Amino acid sequence: MSMTKIVITGGPCGGKSTALDWIRDTFSRKGYRVLFVPETATELISGGVAPWTCGCNLDYQKCQVRLQLAKESVFEEAARSMQDEKILIVCDRGVMDNKAYMTDDEFAECMRVLGTDEVSLLHNYGAIFHLVTAANGAAEHYTLGNNNARKETPDQAIALDNLLIAAWTGHPHLCIIDNSTDFESKMKRLIMEISAFLGESEPFAAPAPHDAGQDEARLNAYLARLTQEDSKQDEEAQNG
Repeated sequence: MSMTKIVITGGPCGGKSTALDWIRDTFSRKGYRVLFVPETATELISGGVAPWTCGCNLDYQKCQVRLQLAKESVFEEAARSMQDEKILIVCDRGVMDNKAYMTDDEFAECMRVLGTDEVSLLHNYGAIFHLVTAANGAAEHYTLGNNNARKETPDQAIALDNLLIAAWTGHPHLCIIDNSTDFESKMKRLIMEISAFLGESEPFAAPAPHDAGQDEARLNAYLARLTQEDSKQDEEAQNG
């Protein structure tokens, strides 16, 4: 049995939720048991545990890191009991995402209290896939409407996106998926990068090469049909 753990992260409105659906559909078809570790911040904040309800931001971040690590440990333990040949654990954000929401001093104190360090946390994952916020490169698609917790302006979203990338910089397999293509192609690029990391075959068939001869043949057939229709109309007019 092979077990691989990856992180899907990114800035606000980067496409993370849609990406998780693409990952489930694609890799389930490839024979993987796909397990998803839910986003920890969403769970805590929706349950009333938040930076603004805890004593301070550091108190909250320590809680979030502890819960994130505990959840991942449980998923790994469960995965080891499964009979599937290939298991893919997908973390909806990873523990290093927290660094983007802390000062350097807060992060250092968090590591001290938890008895760990940045290098250990980075290497806790096989690969990191970062989806760049739509605010950077696809601003016309940036919206706050599909997430009630999202409050960032486009400039704030870009700044947070950069902090998240910086937090994961140093991981040997950090892959950044930008907005240089349309959204569907962005998702396909993500899936292709994950497939390459896993050593899987190309998931999408390459488009057939353009055949100019076929275009010309279709045009000639179309013109011939128009000519036939015109001749028929002329004949009907004469007989009428």
